[in-house]
Amino acid sequence: QVDVAAMVQLFGYVDVTDTGFIVAALSIAFNPLFWNVVARWEHKTRALSQVFGSPHAACYCLGTVILVLNCVRSHCFTEAMKSQPKLEGWDCHWTYYSGLAISAVGTLFVISSFLALGFTGTFLGDYFGILMEEKVTSFPFNVLDNPMYWGSTAIYLGWSLMHASPAGLLLTAVVAISYTVAVLYEG
Repeated sequence: QVDVAAMVQLFGYVDVTDTGFIVAALSIAFNPLFWNVVARWEHKTRALSQVFGSPHAACYCLGTVILVLNCVRSHCFTEAMKSQPKLEGWDCHWTYYSGLAISAVGTLFVISSFLALGFTGTFLGDYFGILMEEKVTSFPFNVLDNPMYWGSTAIYLGWSLMHASPAGLLLTAVVAISYTVAVLYEG
């Protein structure tokens, strides 16, 4: 039997009907859906490569759109946290520095993933026919699968703790679920 008392308490601090919260949740779910649908469409049709004149140009364009969407998602996430109450018991140095440490580890995974894969490796180049010479098995891929996704999730978790935000924690769960679905879809 599962003890749901902690979730009930968390939901007591979160207004899931708040427009900012809904927009944040939708933007979180939209991003991986968008890039997976567009990448698969490109793989089937090569339409973006034709429009942009080359697979590299098309991949760089999609990557730029993904980066912009990620900025929008992060902004919506932050605004949703700011519009919801803080958990007073967490608004302390210990929680703040724990969140900072978790965000730092997440940032390490995201940046090292990007450096290991490069721009086209990070932003779905394989769907454009831009293949790497061999599978990347160095850090951080030798530590965990999908370090970009889990690093990003850790950043949001840390950000939520730094702001003592129950809404942020709930939105972080949406991030984790969205990435889990994306990993299943991509696999």
